[in-house]
Amino acid sequence: METILEVVRIEQIIREAEEGVDYIIRSPEDGAKIASRFIGRDDREVFFVMCLNTKNNVIAVHRCHVGSLNSSLVHPREVFKSAILNNAASVVAVQHPSGDIKPSMEDVKVTRRLVEAGKLLGIEVLDHLVVNSDNSFTSLKERGYI
Repeated sequence: METILEVVRIEQIIREAEEGVDYIIRSPEDGAKIASRFIGRDDREVFFVMCLNTKNNVIAVHRCHVGSLNSSLVHPREVFKSAILNNAASVVAVQHPSGDIKPSMEDVKVTRRLVEAGKLLGIEVLDHLVVNSDNSFTSLKERGYI
């Protein structure tokens, strides 16, 4: 039997930032404000990651998962894939719930898994934000989970 090898090409598409728009994260409020530009008005759970350089400038935003009405399965490999491809120094995980911004126990578990995976990879998880389209948010770092 002949072995078949398949090569998958991963291509990064880089777009220039909008002129005059500041994409630097200095606080959870900054992260939530930037995240609100990307979440839209989705009616289901969405999980994405903002990749940052050493100066906390956002260098990439990657939508990792779109879930059901009230849940989203998130795996560290999906979160850190974009961070690795973009040579990110750190990440901010962002979750857009379909309603309440109060983090669930599953959100806390995901956060802890991401922090541990980030330590192994050398990519710090700065925060996990639960953000609604009305700019209300919860920072899991401020709540002591990171």
